[in-house]
Amino acid sequence: MKALLLSEYKKFELADLPRPTPGPDEILVQVAACGICGSDVHGYDGTSGRRIPPIVMGHEAAGTVAEIGSGVSAFKKGDRVTFDSTVYCGKCDYCLSGQVNLCDFRQVVGVSCGDYRRYGAFAEYVVVPQRIVYRLPDALSFPEAAMLEAVSVALHAVRVSEMRGGETALVIGAGMIGLLTLQSARAAGAARVLITDLDATRLKLAKEMGADDALHLSGAELIAEVMRLTAGKGVDVVLEAVGRNETISTAIDCVRKGGTVTLIGNIKPEITLPLQKVVSREIRLQGTAASAGEYPQAIELMTSGKIRVKPLITAVAPLDEGPNWFDRLHAGEPNLMKIVLAPQESKVIQ
Repeated sequence: MKALLLSEYKKFELADLPRPTPGPDEILVQVAACGICGSDVHGYDGTSGRRIPPIVMGHEAAGTVAEIGSGVSAFKKGDRVTFDSTVYCGKCDYCLSGQVNLCDFRQVVGVSCGDYRRYGAFAEYVVVPQRIVYRLPDALSFPEAAMLEAVSVALHAVRVSEMRGGETALVIGAGMIGLLTLQSARAAGAARVLITDLDATRLKLAKEMGADDALHLSGAELIAEVMRLTAGKGVDVVLEAVGRNETISTAIDCVRKGGTVTLIGNIKPEITLPLQKVVSREIRLQGTAASAGEYPQAIELMTSGKIRVKPLITAVAPLDEGPNWFDRLHAGEPNLMKIVLAPQESKVIQ
């Protein structure tokens, strides 16, 4: 089969690899669309340490069932499907409590980190366990369905923030996850959603996605404007989708006493925490990792139009154009959001 192999850092090969064979509880998916995630770009240059070559990356995917294992009964050949990026064991205490994203034996599709190597979906075929597979409605195209993984991450971030409806929320960072988090907060019943970024183009898109206020500000100016917009109180929830010292510090200054700051972004492995502000103002800091069962909700919200992803897809390109798109993303070319690669080009429009 044709596959985009990261043979060494910053070097791809369009390789001919053996077509995988599903085990008893596994499904062979013929990949129709697979999005390039920011984590793949960090894996491309080795900065993440979680895409050790040689590896076929790619975990935001959708396609059709090509073959099923002997123990698979819920799916059949030809079904339109997507799958979670998290491969969980289903047996540990975390899995049994529904926290599959915290599985003691968690693996991720398209990742190699020393502990394991699991080939991903920048290929014509990929094998995944049936327990992480979800059937797709006909209303979702394959490129849209490739966005479900990112949508589920945004929905999980909102869920762990324990929003009850009626909140004023601030999203810091209008990248892919930030824009999906904005829509997820709205779907969760937020009365008002603010978003901030330093990229005016992204903020324009944020307004189209439903932001009440798109703030082209940072630091002290952002804090002052948030306080003005909330009559000096601060927002109820900050959803921080960057992960830098300065943005997390700003998030803490923008939230009200007793409010929640949910940390989604993790660009920096360590930050300096303004401890006294957190403690004396009783602010809840909430981490969020991947997703844990939000796929059905993501499918429903996308199908109903409550979460829109089409405007976020910059291009759908054949697999052999993947190296060029990775170079452009790695270089930080402006106005690029989601790039979707199509190993089976004839499937893209279905």
